[in-house]
Amino acid sequence: MSERSTLRGSRLGATSYEDERGVEFAERQTVAYSCAAGHRFEMTFSTEAEVPPLWDCPRCGSESLRVATDRPEEAPSKPARTHWDMLLERRSIEDLEALLDERLELLRSGLIPGAAHLADRGARRKKTA
Repeated sequence: MSERSTLRGSRLGATSYEDERGVEFAERQTVAYSCAAGHRFEMTFSTEAEVPPLWDCPRCGSESLRVATDRPEEAPSKPARTHWDMLLERRSIEDLEALLDERLELLRSGLIPGAAHLADRGARRKKTA
């Protein structure tokens, strides 16, 4: 006979056999929020938790403010760094121009495979110049 990993008479997804005796729940507090659309809702937090002044509205998704509090001051945000900004931290414009000229010359000379169409275009430009 094969061994069974479940209790006899129970099935997968059956109710738990644990009970709540001896369990002490954390003290809770209910905090009210309201959004600009007029939706008002309550969230439950532990009394030990730091309650956030802003929360997303579960109905419309907009930013909701805790009732009876002032809007927190916005921290100044740093502008987003683009790839170009990070590139300029490593190289100067003159270095970038030199690298571009080197790569274009390699492409036009055919040393880089798959760029034969660029070699013809470069030769036409030199003739017109």
